[in-house]
Amino acid sequence: MFSTTTFDIKVSVFPEYDIKNSFPSENRFVFKYHITIENLGEMPVQLLKRKWLIYDVGFGFTEVSGDGVIGLTPEILPGENFKYFSNVILRSGVGNMNGIYYCINLLTKEHLEIQIPKFNMVAEVLSN
Repeated sequence: MFSTTTFDIKVSVFPEYDIKNSFPSENRFVFKYHITIENLGEMPVQLLKRKWLIYDVGFGFTEVSGDGVIGLTPEILPGENFKYFSNVILRSGVGNMNGIYYCINLLTKEHLEIQIPKFNMVAEVLSN
């Protein structure tokens, strides 16, 4: 697991190779990543946007951004957390991701950039 804390918001990521949906002979390596966003502070926040930087060895960087996560813009109250999972497809089977959640403090209206820790992805089929 990979974790980092910014402005009392802890983001933890657990990546896993999705062997059932991957087709190495077609350069399609699917990885699921499970995210937990924990509000360790005293102020409620809302996740508004996200930006990911995806690195695929041999194919370079891709930037992905958009509103919310999985179609939601969750409010995370003090002491609570929000969990979701998503996936990414790499052509090489080896890479990493990191990013930023753009949030707002719901009381002060301050905009916050919450770091998503860099995490590595390596398809098990390549490490045999």
